Amino acid sequence: MDVTNAERFLKSYNNIETQLKILYNAKATQNFTDLVKRCTELDITVRRYENELIDYGKLRNAIVHRSSGGRGETVIAVPCDEVVEQIEFIEKLLCHPPGIMDAIKVKKIASVFADKPLITAVDAFAENWQKTLIVYDHGRMCGVLNSYGLYRILGERVRAGENVTQFLLTALCRDVLDENELAKYRLVGRSSTVFEIFKAFEERKGLLAVIVTENGQLGEKAINIITPSDFPRINHYLETYNVKPF
Repeated sequence: MDVTNAERFLKSYNNIETQLKILYNAKATQNFTDLVKRCTELDITVRRYENELIDYGKLRNAIVHRSSGGRGETVIAVPCDEVVEQIEFIEKLLCHPPGIMDAIKVKKIASVFADKPLITAVDAFAENWQKTLIVYDHGRMCGVLNSYGLYRILGERVRAGENVTQFLLTALCRDVLDENELAKYRLVGRSSTVFEIFKAFEERKGLLAVIVTENGQLGEKAINIITPSDFPRINHYLETYNVKPF
């Protein structure tokens, strides 16, 4: 009997089990099904493939047989190609998740300098048609300006009877930076996975965008900005991920 498929299945199964134990900090004797259920809250891939993983746990027990009193295991069943390919795919997603920088190529990021008049931000919004501007102060990212936030500020000035033109020409970009505005964004490092990006939007419903920097720290240069409009491209990447060379 050709047991190649069984060997491939068991290799992926063992790697998945090891990864789940690391994720949950579980004991070596932790039951696989119980481990899967506990890890659904910790990992989006486990949550997505919970039923399949539980089924594969049962299938693993049907594939091998341990002799009474013996240490060795004997293959007594061989899974089909489709099952083997699926568990290998889940293993890859769980143990080697695709990075966000692989799924979304670097885009042009609109920015302004903190010591420039606010009118430069208006010009940058008009030129780039982006809702977010990164604000730099001596080469360090110090905050963000959101187009809707700027509308609010201008509206408040108008209602206060102020000269908006004068305000735009004299106020500096740093003068209108708001920590509450920055809180609507999430900073992540360039090594983040696509699933971490999905999780960020899942956890914070009001999140406007994820800003990618080298280490996910304020002060670093912005490398990329991910918004919900990028989800179709990420999903397309995931659809082809299984056939890409790893």
